[in-house]
Amino acid sequence: MTGPKIILIGPPGSGKSTVGRLLATRLGVEFRDLDADVEREHGVLAGELVVELGRDRFQELEVQLLGSVLAAHDGVLALGGGTPTAPGAAKLLAPFPVVFLDVVLDDLLKREGLLPLHPWLLPNPRAHLRKLLDERRPVYEAIADATVSTAGRSADQVADAVLDALVAR
Repeated sequence: MTGPKIILIGPPGSGKSTVGRLLATRLGVEFRDLDADVEREHGVLAGELVVELGRDRFQELEVQLLGSVLAAHDGVLALGGGTPTAPGAAKLLAPFPVVFLDVVLDDLLKREGLLPLHPWLLPNPRAHLRKLLDERRPVYEAIADATVSTAGRSADQVADAVLDALVAR
């Protein structure tokens, strides 16, 4: 089967890009971040595009892009935090190994750079992130082949746990 070796999902700030780069290096494959693809294609950060277009239209564009990326990329892929919730995304992801990077709210709030990348979290990041986690966690768990907790782990330890989880499945 062609397509990504590993797809990482989780909320913004869960470490998908950092862990994804580590995994790609370990596996000797390319890393790709769907949010970066959105930015390249539309000339604006994904978070700003959500605000500009609205979530429904943004997700339509995101799923179209996801379909083409899945067909062309055979490395490690990190998805945007909301990508798995988009209509049609679960079906596209079903054939591939998907890992949910589970993160606790307090850890998310400590992540530097989270708010500038995701302006829709303002003015109350804690409330928005709590709601986001509550709404998305069941979707992430349903789509994922494995769930890896990031709590108390370094990025290297999370990468180890991702590889262990996929070998065990």
